[in-house]
Amino acid sequence: MKQKKYLLTSLIALSLLGWNTSYSAPEGNEADYDHSAHSDDAHKVVKTKADNSGHDQDAHVGYDHGETKAGPNGGRIITSVEPHLEFFVTEERFIQITFLDDTGKPIAPRKQTLSLIGGDRQNPVRLRFDRKGIILLSNQALPEGNNLPVILSIKMEPESKTIREKFNLNLSQCPTCDFREYACICEH
Repeated sequence: MKQKKYLLTSLIALSLLGWNTSYSAPEGNEADYDHSAHSDDAHKVVKTKADNSGHDQDAHVGYDHGETKAGPNGGRIITSVEPHLEFFVTEERFIQITFLDDTGKPIAPRKQTLSLIGGDRQNPVRLRFDRKGIILLSNQALPEGNNLPVILSIKMEPESKTIREKFNLNLSQCPTCDFREYACICEH
C-alpha cells in the first residue's frame, strides 16, 4: 500500500511540475521524415484502390500505389519479385504460376524455383512446381476447402535468397467482381 501512495504522489508531483507523463511513439519513420520538402496538404489521408486489405492506410497525396489489377488469367499478381508473377488456381485446384513482363504479358520462366505449403497445419500439403511450356504448374491439387492459409516460397536464382509470400487463399467467388476473393480487385 505504501508503494502505491508513493507512486501516486510522484505522478501528481510530476504533473504539477509540468512534466509530460504521456508518450506516444511516432508512426513508421516519422521521426526521420523531412517535412520541409512539401506542404501540409501532402499529409491528407487518401484511400487507394490498392488498399483492399480491410484496414485504412495513410498515403501521401501524389504518391501512387498503383491500382490493383488482375493477372491475364484472372489470378493474383505477386509484385515482391521481378519479374512479377501471377498466382492462379485452376478449376482442378492446381496452382498455375505465370511470370509477367513490364506490360503484364506472360513470359517464360528462367531459373526460378517455387514451392508452396498450405492447408491444415496438422496435415499441410506441400506442392512443387514443374515447367509446362511458359507456365509453372503444381505437381498436385490443393486440398478441399475455400479458405486455406498458404506460404509461397520463391527463389529467383539458385544463389538468391528465398522470398516468401504468406496469404489466405480464399477461393470463394467475390460478390462484386468477376474474380475469386484471393484475386479480387474491387473495394468491397
